[in-house]
Amino acid sequence: MKKPLIIIFLVLFIDQLIKIYIKTHFFLGQEVHVAGDWFIIHFTENNGMAYGMEFGGEFGKLFLSIFRTVAIAGIGWYMWSMTKKNEDKYFITCIALIFAGAVGNLIDSAFYGVLFSDSGYDIARFMPEEGGYSSFLHGKVVDMFYFPIIEGHFPSWFPIWGSEEFVFFRPVFNFADAAISAGVILIIFNQKRFFGKKEEVIETSTTETSNTEAEVPETPIS
Repeated sequence: MKKPLIIIFLVLFIDQLIKIYIKTHFFLGQEVHVAGDWFIIHFTENNGMAYGMEFGGEFGKLFLSIFRTVAIAGIGWYMWSMTKKNEDKYFITCIALIFAGAVGNLIDSAFYGVLFSDSGYDIARFMPEEGGYSSFLHGKVVDMFYFPIIEGHFPSWFPIWGSEEFVFFRPVFNFADAAISAGVILIIFNQKRFFGKKEEVIETSTTETSNTEAEVPETPIS
């Protein structure tokens, strides 16, 4: 369990370090071009899910925060059980990345509304005297990484979006989102390694059972 804990700690530390720096040094909407026009630090906040997706209103925000908490508890339990069973360490590392990313965004949702002033009009202050910009579990998730690698317009003949502007990659995200995505992508690309052995065991057991049943001699009827 030591390695997964180290990964979780590092992801959370880097994620929160970046977010707190951006929150306390950038005003909302401010951006810095790191590498031309394709890698930009752009400070934005969202009320919803990863990559800036929204989930409607105050009730939706509360529901999402509670859902995140339950999901994180489930992922944490699953990772702990996999460790106890001595499952593939690489697979546990992937789960640790997903768990850490989910916790990183939950921290924003749970505590940032209480700890920081609003970024809408000025650079946010930590622990303002007048109180934070929102209540517990109603904070906004801080995003900052923007990679508009390709920009242009869809051809006029293109269905639905003809002549409209497109940007790849449009979503603004954070380090926690990247950790979740990395964990999921690694699982997808290594699913044969992670789940193939279990399928082989099931198939072997089924074959052995069938062979055993076939070998049982019939009892003659007197």
